[in-house]
Amino acid sequence: MPALLHCNFRLAAVGLLTGLFATLGLSSARAQAAEGAPAASPPAAETANAPEPMEEPQTGDRWTYEVRDDITGELKSTITNTVTDTSGTEISVRATQLGSPNIGYLTYDRSWNLTNNGVWRHKPGDGTGVRTPLAVGKTWTFSGSDSNTTAGATWKRSGTAKILAQESITTRAGTFDTFKIETTIQMQNANDPTKKVQSVQESWYAPAIDHWVKRTSVTRSDGRVRDKSAIELVEYGRRH
Repeated sequence: MPALLHCNFRLAAVGLLTGLFATLGLSSARAQAAEGAPAASPPAAETANAPEPMEEPQTGDRWTYEVRDDITGELKSTITNTVTDTSGTEISVRATQLGSPNIGYLTYDRSWNLTNNGVWRHKPGDGTGVRTPLAVGKTWTFSGSDSNTTAGATWKRSGTAKILAQESITTRAGTFDTFKIETTIQMQNANDPTKKVQSVQESWYAPAIDHWVKRTSVTRSDGRVRDKSAIELVEYGRRH
């Protein structure tokens, strides 16, 4: 998750983790690009109503999240991701922030791995998506590279993901049956291998709406916590 850290390489590395919270890259993407760096309401009561089915993404699908700094507990922003286009291999998303004129554009593969956030390209993807069929205990690994050609920066990325449990999660958007997925990412600067960043993300993915209901992330460099962030779904819908 992008964070204004005092070291440029740390800023770049944390910004590269936008796949974990791609919704958060919007407000800082332009400022980070200029530097060459990759950029509380109570839960609703559970009801008997099932979530509106959105298993296959369609143009107009949207998910709105509250974004919090998990260190201070501060509400940082409210972000809406809206599908603008789909193909057999990609999902295009527009990200808007409440109260801000900025607009971001994100590209995912069909498994919700981020491939492009407008500043950084992730090849073949950032590894933060899902792999079906989903089942508790399933694990997978991933690796790739992240590049910002404008800044001339490249990072190597590798990681593992494991489905830990099936859980029912209630937010202001409703109650959802989810798979809890833990994703661990290791990143290393291609030009200076001594520069490393680690991140652990937990995602609660709801198949019924083909998206995450909640995500948390802890990012470390030099063995120290640099950023803790969380997003939670507060609204979603499909164009009719």
